[in-house]
Amino acid sequence: MLILSEKEIRTLYSMEDAIQDLEEALLFYKKGKIINPERTVIEFPTKHASALYMPSAMDPIGKAAVKIVTIFPHNPSKGKSTTQGVILLNDTNSGEPLACLNASYLTRLRTGAVSGIATKYLAKETASTVTLIGCGAMAESQLQAILFVRNIKEVYLFNRTKIKAEQFAEKIKDISPWYKGTVSVVEDVNEAVSKSDIIICNTRSETPVFLGEVLKPGTHINGVGSYLPHMQEVDVNTLLKCSKIVVDTLEGSRTEAGDFIIPDRAGLWSFSELHGELGDLVSRDATGRETDEEITFFKSVGIAYFDLAVAANVYEKAVSKGIGTQVDI
Repeated sequence: MLILSEKEIRTLYSMEDAIQDLEEALLFYKKGKIINPERTVIEFPTKHASALYMPSAMDPIGKAAVKIVTIFPHNPSKGKSTTQGVILLNDTNSGEPLACLNASYLTRLRTGAVSGIATKYLAKETASTVTLIGCGAMAESQLQAILFVRNIKEVYLFNRTKIKAEQFAEKIKDISPWYKGTVSVVEDVNEAVSKSDIIICNTRSETPVFLGEVLKPGTHINGVGSYLPHMQEVDVNTLLKCSKIVVDTLEGSRTEAGDFIIPDRAGLWSFSELHGELGDLVSRDATGRETDEEITFFKSVGIAYFDLAVAANVYEKAVSKGIGTQVDI
């Protein structure tokens, strides 16, 4: 079995690779060629933390995987990463264990890539301003993906703890060295949102992180931080202002997306308002953005085959380049 570290994976695999692989995987999923059982979530309430166990199999590539990922928000105070995990990859023809990959970087990368795909189909072609709400572990790949698919000129950063936004601002040149626009750390998130074409919600908040009433026509929102039924990053006004709301999976959104579950239970909004899944946009079975005035929203809670898609290609690249450590099990 091949062992691959985060450092090795970073040398092998880019945001461009991830976007390409995930668009292909979204089409496989639409064609019914992916097995993706419901994930198991174990919560640790006293730590505000959780562990996720996510299996999947993809027939066209002959691979199966299970990702085990933990999210412990207080870890940075102990010198540890918030998100940690591994992906175990198997051959579906023989059952042979193929690889164990560090999942932390790949989780962040694939989540960013999925947002990038959604932005490609739902954001205005002329979108040039971004507000990133939440400058934690996922922020790097979220912003990197947006900068890859749109010509961004202004970035606004907001974090509840301002110093984290300031520290993240210093990283942007390393994340995307080609970016030549401005970066501003802001204290008034609603003012920044009111000026932005793209909003990235990247928090574990249980209450909305901006006021929907300040959204301007033509805005696109990516919601990726909240992934449990009690978490809610966007308010009902945001949902009501959206002409298209797209999700990674309908099933996942109904069971895990508090942004929808909370207003649905309150009778303020209904799941019938969903426009479709991201795969519907990629396959052209549903329309993406149609006018510059539409407000659009993409919500992702994550799904296991996203991890399988990226891990499988990382494994193939590693084997072809002789990278990684082989171990007997």
